[in-house]
Amino acid sequence: MAALSAGDNTLVHTHASESPEELRIVRGISGGMNNVEYLTSVGLASSRLCAAHCVWVDEDEQQLLADHDVKVLHCPGSNLKLGSGVAPVTDMMARGITVSLGADGAACNNRLDMFEEMRLAAVLQAMRRTPGILPARDVLWMATRNGARTMNLDAEIGSIETGKRADLIVVDRDRPHLAPGIDPYSTIVYAGRGSDVRTTIVDGEVLVDDFMPVRVDRAEVATEARRVARELASKAGVLA
Repeated sequence: MAALSAGDNTLVHTHASESPEELRIVRGISGGMNNVEYLTSVGLASSRLCAAHCVWVDEDEQQLLADHDVKVLHCPGSNLKLGSGVAPVTDMMARGITVSLGADGAACNNRLDMFEEMRLAAVLQAMRRTPGILPARDVLWMATRNGARTMNLDAEIGSIETGKRADLIVVDRDRPHLAPGIDPYSTIVYAGRGSDVRTTIVDGEVLVDDFMPVRVDRAEVATEARRVARELASKAGVLA
């Protein structure tokens, strides 16, 4: 995998150091190395590696992440639901590590709401260190610019600039919970919700207009999802 990534300049995505149990398993198969140490030893640690979670990374491993420009994907909602722990986000960022935001899969997150992930990221670091240690603007950057850099697309997306793709959302500022909204960064991170997005534009194409998806029917999607879920559950013997 390391050779393929280097030869084709292809990104590699993996989960790393998510839980103590995972660390135990990796140590057992690698002769006592921790996850990041093992990934480094096999040549995977590079600017092309996208490592999700990184909850249990000590100082030496954080330095390895920084030295090799490994991108870290912080998934606070999933970490909380699974009881994995709180990632040392501010410590990693202080070392110059690019930390972006993710939601992990629906099974261990459910909402898949980037606004919620932003809020959780901020408040968890406040609890772990001190209030304000992770400023709201930095959290918004994690969800946008850092995400683009992680995907090696920061020349195309991640910020509103001339020459970049028109990837935009419009947030309805008239919602009561967004008032008074004096500080836009704080308002978006601490008070915003996914349901506040009035318009979504991807590469210039409007996908959500006046809170309604343009390409799909929400009711039809939900109905089909329930049908498929019942079918899968029936096969697994969960439902009669």
